[in-house]
Amino acid sequence: MRDILVVKAGGNAAVRSQAICADVAAAHRGGRPVIFAHGGSADIDGLAERLGVPTRRLVAPDGVSARYTDKPTLEVVQLALAGAVKPRLLAALRACGVDAVGLTGLDAGLLVAARKPAHRAVIDGRRVVIRDDLSGRITAVNDGLLSTLLASGLLPVVSPPAVTEDGLVVNIDADRVAAALAGAVGADTLLLLTGASGVLADRHDEGSVLPVCRVPRRGTPPVVTGGMGVKLVAAREALLSGVRRVLIADGRRPHPVRDALAGACTEVLLEEE
Repeated sequence: MRDILVVKAGGNAAVRSQAICADVAAAHRGGRPVIFAHGGSADIDGLAERLGVPTRRLVAPDGVSARYTDKPTLEVVQLALAGAVKPRLLAALRACGVDAVGLTGLDAGLLVAARKPAHRAVIDGRRVVIRDDLSGRITAVNDGLLSTLLASGLLPVVSPPAVTEDGLVVNIDADRVAAALAGAVGADTLLLLTGASGVLADRHDEGSVLPVCRVPRRGTPPVVTGGMGVKLVAAREALLSGVRRVLIADGRRPHPVRDALAGACTEVLLEEE
């Protein structure tokens, strides 16, 4: 299948999901196969607050942060993503004339993962090991399911969580989900849309967008603040898996996908070995 585009919509409240859906729908109607991945950090945090579930971030020694996922948090993640964010996106796509199918990683084993038995984190300046976190690393993607849906003219809308071989549900960062999907289907382009203008040289200056950001093939990415670290890790994973082009761009624009593909973005490249 030619020229597959994977678009990931960030969960930042400022991201214009309706505008992203309109652009995704336009690409789909134009004949381009599209897979739409999404997170939902604002919805997760809002639901957690309403239910009285504390939210925490784990910051690794290299500065890259991720959501701490205990059992109550995992329940909130599933409720927010599958019960609120995904129906909203599916309805928006339908309003744009697109037949979309909502999936989590649990559907037909779409995303298989290995649970991380321990996480190294920095808390109050001390390095600690966290052993009760229910998150994981993707080890397999049911690319046959995705290919079948795309060949049928349907648009897959995918979110965490994932499932382990023995049936344990685990959380996965949505950027890394998008990277795994893109690699599994041999996507031409992975577009990560976020609540920033792109990768910034100065995170306090929205105008300092880097046209190109080079990431090392291993180790700490060049930017880790503002949630950008995990996006660059995901971008690296996609490039190493064979995705031709990875873009990070502003999801707050009136036409986020169209503008990013036209050059309003940061392109992520691997450093030369």
